[in-house]
Amino acid sequence: MASETLAAIEAVWRIEAPRLIAALARLVRDVGLAEDLAQDALVAALEQWPIDGIPRNPGAWLMTAARRQAIDGFRRGKLLERKHAELGYEIEALERMVPNLDAAMDDDVGDDLLRLMFIACHPLLSTESRVALTLRLLGGLTTDEIARAYLVSEPTIAQRIVRAKRTLSKAQVPFELPHGEERAARLASVLEVVYLIFNEGYAATSGSDWTRPALCDDALRLGRVLAGLVPEEPDVHGLVALMELQASRLRARTGPSGEPVLLADQNRALWDQLLIRRGLAALERAVSSGASIGSYTCQAAIAACHARAPSADDTDWAQIATLYGVLAAITPSPVVELNRGVAVAMASGPAAGLAVIDRLQEEPLLRNYHLLPSVRGDLLARLERFGEAQLEFERAAALAQNERERTLLRQRAMGCAARAGTSVDT
Repeated sequence: MASETLAAIEAVWRIEAPRLIAALARLVRDVGLAEDLAQDALVAALEQWPIDGIPRNPGAWLMTAARRQAIDGFRRGKLLERKHAELGYEIEALERMVPNLDAAMDDDVGDDLLRLMFIACHPLLSTESRVALTLRLLGGLTTDEIARAYLVSEPTIAQRIVRAKRTLSKAQVPFELPHGEERAARLASVLEVVYLIFNEGYAATSGSDWTRPALCDDALRLGRVLAGLVPEEPDVHGLVALMELQASRLRARTGPSGEPVLLADQNRALWDQLLIRRGLAALERAVSSGASIGSYTCQAAIAACHARAPSADDTDWAQIATLYGVLAAITPSPVVELNRGVAVAMASGPAAGLAVIDRLQEEPLLRNYHLLPSVRGDLLARLERFGEAQLEFERAAALAQNERERTLLRQRAMGCAARAGTSVDT
């Protein structure tokens, strides 16, 4: 198969797979079965398109191929038997679906995509399973791509996906849009998963790369789709704004050798102005809704303070500290308080920030969080307490899982050791 044709098929699949699976899932009421049918359509494309060429409307071609597979399966009774065995559906009910299959498949796919998002991020599933299933069904990633992105084995990701599908099937989770309080809770779960994917790309928790931009791209794509599906939800626009604004800095976050570049040292000429404009527009849409400010919108407002500052020295740290106080009221968290401490230090001096940080020293949730000693080390160094700062940076390096970050922290410990006239633990 020509590499150009294969690349074209992969690109089409990445775009069309979510809507294809979503439409099929509404029909057969089983996410696993829907993906099987979609995969059959992909196999048909891999067989046919190198011979006949890429069709004018490849998405419609895939949908037609999947539709035929579904119809043939229902008529042969194979899919019917499988669904009867797995889900306990009445045979007569499924048979009545066949005459209306074409009409059912041709309905608007917007609600289908939203339903698929709600199912992939269902609270029945573990966080890891939600992330894997979302990237698989809605991100169009292969099991191998997900495994490489998260630095875990392919069998582990495959097991998470299979287990998630089995859990959803066993629970007979309805393929429908939730309402009221359940809708709000499920939407919150979707937003959490999308942001978890983005964060792993923006600041990788482990491995040798400081960032994984491809994951940020996947999360941004999902966020933009979600904003189009539920434009009335302000915090969805808040999340999109936050991701756009943070993603604008990606090129500046690493140096020539992939080493981390901290915010204050970044070349702001490398910041993506298009993403900044898009982020600020999404933030304005979230704020102008008149609804109470949600956590993602508040975080986006903080990111906007950085985006609007022409230089690090021009950053409105007092406003950022105030916004972190608002965020703490919305979602109380020791991590939020840690970030507020940084902002206070930048606005009012390192001693004021250290007073905030020191109150977190005994916080159980931060016991193994490397950024607590890292921040504390930075503030101690700014106060010229270099011996104490060295110990904090060494402790942070021991806790850090990302290799690039660990190296940076060790370098900072060495710098403090040189200033304090001590040696460094390696």
